[in-house]
Amino acid sequence: MKSIKTDKEYKDYVKDKQPKQTLLKNCINAFIWGGSICIFGQLLFDMSKKHLELNEKDAATVQIIILIFIGAFLTSVGIYDKIGKHAGAGSIVPITGFANSIVAPAMEYKKEGYVMGVGAKMFSLAGPVLVYGTSASVIVGIIYYFFK
Repeated sequence: MKSIKTDKEYKDYVKDKQPKQTLLKNCINAFIWGGSICIFGQLLFDMSKKHLELNEKDAATVQIIILIFIGAFLTSVGIYDKIGKHAGAGSIVPITGFANSIVAPAMEYKKEGYVMGVGAKMFSLAGPVLVYGTSASVIVGIIYYFFK
């Protein structure tokens, strides 16, 4: 391997070694996979309303519970990561991606124990999402309260 002497040579070397990104392909995969997950969720919702004769609020609860369980289960058996390689952002946008973001760190840090491993690290990825989501909803609620 030859020696890299300048900044430009280094940038050229990195550019040659870096895998080429296919933006259009990634967008199409995210759209198809994310849309498929959402269609599956809508089917769960419709089936809960029709076959279980639930109102919309209860059907939505059943749908969310099932989707979170499926996302957590697929993460625990290693399938969700394989889906994520093909789906890209399409696998993290629906609620199944949120389940994945909680279960994956918990599994990774299980060897450190249930309290300091699972308990402490479970929300390492999802924690900021919860904090910023809750903060944003409080701010929007305050704005709505004063300016409605």
